[in-house]
Amino acid sequence: MRATKPRSHHNVRMDEHLLREITTGNRLGSGDWRAEFLARAGASSGTIAAKTASFAITVGVALLVSLPLIYLSGADGDLALEALVVGSWGSPAAIAETLVQSTPLLISGLAVALAFHAGLFNIGVEGQLVVGALAAGIIGATLPLPGTALLVVCMLGGAAAGALWALVPALLKAFRGVHEVVTTIMMNYVAFSLSTFLVSPSGPFVSETQPSATEKIIDEARLPVVMPGTRLHAGLIIAIILVVAFAWVLHRTPFGFGLRLTGANRSAAESAGVSVAGTVVRAMLLSGGLAGIAGAVQVLGLFGRYYDAFSPGYGFDAIAVALLGALAPIGIAVAALFFGTLDSGAVYLQAQAGMSREMVGVISGLVVAFVAAQPAVLRLLRAWRARRPARGGELDHAIDTALPPPLADENEEMSRSLAEMESNR
Repeated sequence: MRATKPRSHHNVRMDEHLLREITTGNRLGSGDWRAEFLARAGASSGTIAAKTASFAITVGVALLVSLPLIYLSGADGDLALEALVVGSWGSPAAIAETLVQSTPLLISGLAVALAFHAGLFNIGVEGQLVVGALAAGIIGATLPLPGTALLVVCMLGGAAAGALWALVPALLKAFRGVHEVVTTIMMNYVAFSLSTFLVSPSGPFVSETQPSATEKIIDEARLPVVMPGTRLHAGLIIAIILVVAFAWVLHRTPFGFGLRLTGANRSAAESAGVSVAGTVVRAMLLSGGLAGIAGAVQVLGLFGRYYDAFSPGYGFDAIAVALLGALAPIGIAVAALFFGTLDSGAVYLQAQAGMSREMVGVISGLVVAFVAAQPAVLRLLRAWRARRPARGGELDHAIDTALPPPLADENEEMSRSLAEMESNR
């Protein structure tokens, strides 16, 4: 008698929260919105608490570990903390600059998170951001359109360019099974080289007055400044709108449900009639489009033209932002503010506390390292819990819900990919 091949644990695993949402929705129906709201709030309260605790512990441990390094660098830890707070939140101008630094991280973090929810690791957000900014800069400098129309076309062009840059990895992943980490990393370097060529001294779009940049975009086609006397522009409003749209699409639309179902369990998604290949392609295109918008916002709101190497690594930092925010829209916004605070306060840290700007990069790297270490820590906690009698307490629930399903994969793909990303950065 032929033995039936047992199904692997990975293939039958179902996202706990997604399953709870399905069963809750079936039980409540659609008529009693109060009961539905209370049920959802009660079901998600534990998850929110666990994610908040995960965020606070990760940031706290990273800051704690960085303290000896700060003292070794010759700076005073208390003075450095005070300088960081004052330099990033101590005045209206400092708050505005923190929000300016947080805006591209927030939009790029949404791009990374969207792909993650579909079970994809889009490590090419940096390249898609660069291409989106490049497209916006070229369109703004060359198309003879009136101000508002040119602004809209530049934004759409940036989004389309970012999506187009993600198309090849998406098709290779969906129809040939090529790992998106490899292809998106390669596309990053193609984007960097393309950018350098187009605005090089012999490039077709280089400015006559500014090396390694395109011509300036007319003021009427730029995003307006929303706080006079600062650099804070309307890109922040676009980022907030995208956060709301991201949450609505992910949790309130059939596409979002199919996206999360594909990321949680592809076999279940196929059984439910979801086109996994189509979902993978759409997720990558939307992710690339968001990254392109992040680049276009920087060009249209901050610089007024495209500069080669304008990005200090927003796309790479966005991976840490998305993971630190547990892929949730509000969490990503808080994580973007945290990294924006570090970037904004770096100058004040150097001037007041004598701490080098590179130390801020060390702290950011420690946050990434501790985020990457979360699967191993949770595995140790689960092993510790398995050796003691089950009690069903808050700690058990926190361990179960601290990481979203794609990050809790047993093969620890996230940790390996993060390590690969850091080595290629």
